[in-house]
Amino acid sequence: MAHEVRIPKLGVAVEEAQITEWQCSNGDDVEAGQVIYVLATDKTEVEIESPAAGVITIIGEVEIDYPVGTIVATID
Repeated sequence: MAHEVRIPKLGVAVEEAQITEWQCSNGDDVEAGQVIYVLATDKTEVEIESPAAGVITIIGEVEIDYPVGTIVATID
């Protein structure tokens, strides 16, 4: 079963955020808890960790604003 990696809600007023950097490449093996991307809002940058171990398929691109809840990767 694939795990969906979504843009998380980082604060009450945050409705969208931007991926500034992927810390892994498409097709890499990732571990649960490993930082996989950096997410930026107008006020902060946060490192986002993998929710599961497996092979990552990256969907989201850097420097694009995504609404909270958007799927930006899957992990099989």
